[in-house]
Amino acid sequence: MRVVGFYFFVRNKKPVHNRREELLVDAHGDGAARSRTVITLALCSLLAIYAIARFLQVFPGRVPMLAVVALHVIPPALFALVHGAVRYSLRGIIVFFAICLVVGGAIENIGVLTGFPFGRYYFTAVMGPKILFVPVLLALAYVGMAYLSWTLATLILRGCASGALAGSLAVTVPLLASFIMVAWDLSMDPVWSTVLHAWIWLDGGPYFGVPISNFVGWFFTVYLIFQLFALYGRRPSTTVSPLPRDYWNLAVIFYAVSAAGNLLLLLPRRGPSVISDPTGAQWHFAGIIAATALVSIFVMGAFVLLAWARLPD
Repeated sequence: MRVVGFYFFVRNKKPVHNRREELLVDAHGDGAARSRTVITLALCSLLAIYAIARFLQVFPGRVPMLAVVALHVIPPALFALVHGAVRYSLRGIIVFFAICLVVGGAIENIGVLTGFPFGRYYFTAVMGPKILFVPVLLALAYVGMAYLSWTLATLILRGCASGALAGSLAVTVPLLASFIMVAWDLSMDPVWSTVLHAWIWLDGGPYFGVPISNFVGWFFTVYLIFQLFALYGRRPSTTVSPLPRDYWNLAVIFYAVSAAGNLLLLLPRRGPSVISDPTGAQWHFAGIIAATALVSIFVMGAFVLLAWARLPD
């Protein structure tokens, strides 16, 4: 019996190096799970902070306006940094940040100086400190919403696939991302310019004081940003990793919260019923808010539904 028992003991006993490998694999798995949990909590926290900021806009005066602006801009930018580092690596998302800040900042400064390509305008002190003629927070606003628009466009056109954009996707994804981002601008520009005076359109415009050239210029600017990043993403050394479903969910929900936040402006509030732009044209506040709500529901909402339909089961 002792011999038989010894035989089974030796036969079933795993070599020491195999046990070490199993322990390393288990430790790696636990570490990856913990990292994913931490990242998910960070992304959810940033989404929650942004959602709170959307409520704060309904109560002007109770919170300093600069704080409201910062809470609208910084959480999406940080979300882009964390989410993008998982998808594109830290190097990749830093390249995305650099493209947004350099291209967006340069064209906005050119726009203020020359009126091209947006129209004649300038920024007030509402959005805080500036670099040259453009507020720092506006430059960061490009990053957060551009990343969300890019993510929804890639999800709509190619699903959750990883790897570099191939073939026509290298052009169609930037184009669709530009439409998604301009939809956001359509929803918020009349509010932030004509109502809140964060920037002033000197010649007014037919869209509640905003010129049509603004949206054409915006499309041109963000398309340039997205196309440059698409070209960067075609390099063989570029990392594009698969994402868990919940990471995709959070990006879509973030854009949806941006759209839904505009509907809060429909709540009754005190203030003038008619607002004048610099040309003297008068605009009904209710009309501005109604247009914002319509764009948020039927344009931004449509992009949200298209992206949500592409999420994996």
